[in-house]
Amino acid sequence: MSTTTPAAHPSRVLLAVRDSSTMLRRNLLHARRYPSLTLNLLLTPVMLLLLFVYVFGDVMSAGLADGRADRSEYIAYLVPGLLLMTIGSTTIGTAVSVSTDMTEGIIARFRTMNIHRGSVIVGHVVGSVVQSVMSVVLVGGVAVAIGFRSTHATALEWLAALGLLILFTLALTWIAVGMGLVSPNAEAASNNAMPLIFLPLISSTFVPVDAMPGWFQPIARYQPFTPAIETLRGLLLGTRIGHNGWLALAWCLALTTLGCFWSKAAFQRDPE
Repeated sequence: MSTTTPAAHPSRVLLAVRDSSTMLRRNLLHARRYPSLTLNLLLTPVMLLLLFVYVFGDVMSAGLADGRADRSEYIAYLVPGLLLMTIGSTTIGTAVSVSTDMTEGIIARFRTMNIHRGSVIVGHVVGSVVQSVMSVVLVGGVAVAIGFRSTHATALEWLAALGLLILFTLALTWIAVGMGLVSPNAEAASNNAMPLIFLPLISSTFVPVDAMPGWFQPIARYQPFTPAIETLRGLLLGTRIGHNGWLALAWCLALTTLGCFWSKAAFQRDPE
């Protein structure tokens, strides 16, 4: 008498991983076929880097070290902030991409298919993190080409810097996904995500917080970008980190948590 064993069914976790991998591949292929948005957003930090080094470098460096800093020292000061600005710029593309999916009907089609619902969002998040890291590497390569050097950082500090960049990317990506989900169209998503570029401009990216007007210093000092920038400077350049490391981690955790819950609530909301 023969017996048959029913085929084993993959677990929910394996199904979620499989579907998320499929959505990740879809988003990366979409980004490769339509690279104009990514390139346009990437050009912003690159152009700012070249502008502030070669046009304003001599003037801006006078504000460092009581006017005794040269252009090379200002390049070192500038690059960590520009790397984080690159992340902010790249994640705007995520908001636009998510909003496009929501408004063009593809999400409605996904809802009718037998796939893990969260895989659509996870694919966007992981794809954005991959693209942001690649963008950071490209901007970092441009910075090295024009003279940026990190002679103080050890291998462990480089790993910590990479971890901070990935955590910050993850945090901003979840916020961008939430913005994309609640925006009525791609143009609105791009406008709603503009603070991700605006906030680095009022941080310590270009000048020290102490050089800003007294009433404005608390705003610049405790917003999300400044603690992350100062922590990255400390890891790569050997400057004092102080409490900025804990503030940066707190901001990453808070923004990731907020973005996750916001995105989940917006995505599960029944379409009108």
